[in-house]
Amino acid sequence: MVNLGLTRVDDELVAKHPGLERYAACQSHAFMKGTGTFILGAVGLFALQKILQKRLAYPLQWNLLVSIVGSSVGSYAVTRWETQKCSDLWLLLETGKVPDRLQPQMLKAEEPSGSGKTKYGDVMD
Repeated sequence: MVNLGLTRVDDELVAKHPGLERYAACQSHAFMKGTGTFILGAVGLFALQKILQKRLAYPLQWNLLVSIVGSSVGSYAVTRWETQKCSDLWLLLETGKVPDRLQPQMLKAEEPSGSGKTKYGDVMD
């Protein structure tokens, strides 16, 4: 049986998607990594600002604000990056193919009726 968060997943769904357990573990790891980034980032930025506060005099409230906002941005970036890797893992487990994220997704042009050309003027074979 696989747990996704606090919810248990039915065995028949797990049998239908054998990679679900690995995907759930990957997502859990991604969220924990983001949480750790937030905590360590906030503490690190706060300590760095306390050291810099000797040169630049500004109130403590700005230390807290900058530390929390900075660590939130870092945490979001880490969580988003790790979650994208989990999505790629899920696609690999389900389809056997890894999406190519380096090339932009190109929209397929619809063929106008009878002309043999796309709306961009390319001749279709």
